[in-house]
Amino acid sequence: MDATSEISALDLAALIASRVCHDIISPVGAINNGLEVLAEDTNEEMREFAMELIRKSARQASAKLQFARLAFGAAGSAGASIDLGDAETVAKGFMAGEKADLTWTATRVLMPKNLVKLLLNLILIAGHAIPRGGVIEVVVTGAAETPTFTLSCKGTNARIPPGVEDALAGRAGDHAPDAHTVQPLYAGLLAAAAGMTVDVAKDGDLVVFTAAPKTRPATDADPA
Repeated sequence: MDATSEISALDLAALIASRVCHDIISPVGAINNGLEVLAEDTNEEMREFAMELIRKSARQASAKLQFARLAFGAAGSAGASIDLGDAETVAKGFMAGEKADLTWTATRVLMPKNLVKLLLNLILIAGHAIPRGGVIEVVVTGAAETPTFTLSCKGTNARIPPGVEDALAGRAGDHAPDAHTVQPLYAGLLAAAAGMTVDVAKDGDLVVFTAAPKTRPATDADPA
C-alpha cells in the first residue's frame, strides 16, 4: 500500500511542523531558563553560567532553524537550486549539537533543491541509525542533476530505525504516520519527486544509506 495515500497534505504539514518544533524547543527552553537565572540570581558565578548557557543555546537554536529552512522550507521558487556548500554549512552547524560527528565530501555546486532537501533529510535519519553517537560520512558523487548520495553511519549498536525502509520506499508500515515516523516518509516523498531511490543496508556497526537516480526500465524501442 502507498504510504502517501494514508496521510493528507494537512496532516503531513502538521507532522513536519511538530518535527521542527521538537528540534528547537530544547535550546529555546534553555535560553528561557538562563534568562530566569539572570533575573533572580545575584551570584556572579551563577550569572556567568547562565550567560554561557544562553550563548550556547542561542547558537544551537539558530543552527537548527537554518537547517530546517533548507531541509523543510520552500527554499526559493519551483525549480530553484541550492548551493551544496550552503547545505554543508547548515548540516555541520546542526550536527554540532548532536551526538554523532559529520564528515562531508562533495564538490561545491548548485543542485536542484529537492535533491539537497533529500540529502539533508537523510542526514537527520542517519543520526537515528547511531543513537549512541559515532560518525556520519556524507559523500556526494556524480553530476549535480543526477547525483549519488552515500551516508555511512558508524557507531556502537548501529541500527536501521524501525519503519525507515518502508517509509523511504513509499510503502505503508504497520502504524499510521506520526511525528516520529514522518521524517523518512517525507524523505521518501522528496526522493520520488527528485527521481531517486533510497536503499539502506546494515553490516555490524555500520549502516549505509544510498540515494541514486532511478534506472529507467528497458523497452523494445531502446537500442540493444
